[in-house]
Amino acid sequence: MRKLIVSMHVTLDGFVAGPNGAMNWIKFDNELFDFVGKMTAEADIALYGRVTHKMMEDYWPTAGDKPNASKHDIEHSKWYKESLKVVLSTTMGKTNLDKTIIIGDEIPSNIQKLKESGDKNILIFGSPSATHSLFNEGLIDELWLFINPVVIGEGIPMFKGIKDVKKLLLIESRTFNCGVIGLNYSKNE
Repeated sequence: MRKLIVSMHVTLDGFVAGPNGAMNWIKFDNELFDFVGKMTAEADIALYGRVTHKMMEDYWPTAGDKPNASKHDIEHSKWYKESLKVVLSTTMGKTNLDKTIIIGDEIPSNIQKLKESGDKNILIFGSPSATHSLFNEGLIDELWLFINPVVIGEGIPMFKGIKDVKKLLLIESRTFNCGVIGLNYSKNE
């Protein structure tokens, strides 16, 4: 069965984006790009909220085709085009986008069906609202939180509207040369 894994950059003070969605504080280097590449190699479904999907769709389908495309852009663009994109949205209508489905209702049962549909993972990149909802429903199996060495003071919190205490188990931690610390948690049931 597939695991639903969140991959999210977070500030030291717990925000995933600035007040207007700014993410210019996120640190990356080739080591971190390669690490994320290993995560995508083990997944064939990308799950997004509406806003993050729009941002991804505006960039990744052609990112690898540009003359100055980096190794990471080429690899991630290829993965993005080959993967099924699942968008959680109650406001989007049907889409003509290739390999894209929209789930707007019965989210828990539809996500469970996706999890049972194969062996490769489902990755959520960003998408804080979708993550909040899925976290509360108990559908997220693992979190990879990439803690960036920055404090922004306000913005979109990583954990918002949590209904009950959620106990997590630290599986792995990793420090990257760019100063980011990766923390991998699973549900502690």
